[in-house]
Amino acid sequence: MQKITPCLWFEKDADAVARYYASVFDGAEVKNVQTGMTGPGGGFSTAEIEMFGQSFFLLAAGHDFKPNPSISFFVNFDPSRDAQAEERLNQLWEKLLSGGKVLMELGTYPFSRRYGWIEDKYGVSWQLILTNPEGDERPVIVPSFLFVGAVAGKAEEAVQFYQSVFKNSKPGIVARYPKGSETDPEGTIMYSDFQLENQWFAAMDSGHPAHAFTFGEGVSLMIQCEDQAEMDYYTNKLSAVPEAEICGWLKDQYGVSWQVVPQKILELQNDPDKAKVARMNQAMYQMRRLDLAALEKAFNGE
Repeated sequence: MQKITPCLWFEKDADAVARYYASVFDGAEVKNVQTGMTGPGGGFSTAEIEMFGQSFFLLAAGHDFKPNPSISFFVNFDPSRDAQAEERLNQLWEKLLSGGKVLMELGTYPFSRRYGWIEDKYGVSWQLILTNPEGDERPVIVPSFLFVGAVAGKAEEAVQFYQSVFKNSKPGIVARYPKGSETDPEGTIMYSDFQLENQWFAAMDSGHPAHAFTFGEGVSLMIQCEDQAEMDYYTNKLSAVPEAEICGWLKDQYGVSWQVVPQKILELQNDPDKAKVARMNQAMYQMRRLDLAALEKAFNGE
């Protein structure tokens, strides 16, 4: 099981969004589409999709939030393992470009001979890179945090904090801004990667004035927990904004949104008995931190 799953927020029709990504990413698999559900903000739908081994949870629940580049996704194309890596990168770029927006032009950069940063038509950001990683093999898709604005310069601190919270963590590579960088202090993080629960993530600092966005609910990270004790552990460790706690959602000290959810409830969401699911969801909407026992009782009509 993937312990930490990116959750992407869209305005409507999670099924259509999932089908779009399945058409863009070769071999993508759509799972567990749920439509016609009702929450505090109105109707919503969900879907799960796996792309290149990375699972995503898609939530379509209105226009309150939307993705931005504060959390983007590297897509690694490694020519040492795939002779057609550059061709595949170019093909994916063209697919994402339809209805999308270029954030950094596809071209040659000091860190890669083929790289581009693009926002797809739904606002999700992807960094396509031709790479040849040394050391541990990296997965194709790696979620990446960009620390900007009030938290610019805090990438290293945040990574160390996350590694203290999650088990099975370790650092990867670190590249720092040199002296004389135009917008970033010497020594801050130009790029780093690291593992949490044996999953790879990346983090970067940026003081660039064009990066006028912040972490938010548009891209959150869902932690799937085995029991109440594990849920309480992550909530107590990560939550730094009490008023942001709602239905298992929370914000950490850097503004990153997390969802602390029990694996059992995710399984019950797919139960064919919609009345049971509706009872459970109604109980959930009244909670700030999720109570697993109370949710199971609501599901069972107790």
